[in-house]
Amino acid sequence: MPHVFVYGTLRAGEVNDLNAAARRHGIAAPTLLGTGTVSGRLYDFGTYPGLVLDAGGGPVLGDIYEIADALLPVLDEIEEVYPGQATLFVREQRDVLHHGQPLACLLYPVAEAAVATLPRIDSGDWVTYRRARDRAAA
Repeated sequence: MPHVFVYGTLRAGEVNDLNAAARRHGIAAPTLLGTGTVSGRLYDFGTYPGLVLDAGGGPVLGDIYEIADALLPVLDEIEEVYPGQATLFVREQRDVLHHGQPLACLLYPVAEAAVATLPRIDSGDWVTYRRARDRAAA
């Protein structure tokens, strides 16, 4: 079973909650292993974040799940990743720090060029940032 690192709308309680996506498709619930971090920069696309992987970047916080193979196509659909097509997100495997140890995880980053004019999320935590942003706008 693959591990996946989710840093944005796939996190629990968010609009594309990974658990809800599995339920909708009749797929076994993913197993939450806990939180993790990856080096990079997070940007605000409005309704979702984008991660630029960057070894010199700060820690980006997310959740690590063990998922059924059947959930991968669902994640690709949510992230609009289609074989042979240029898309905003790509699926990659990278080491994510989990309890201080590297763990190979699938994740969905964006290219540097996609974030040129977007605000950076300095905290590296989409959920905390989105909640504060939404409260300020209300």
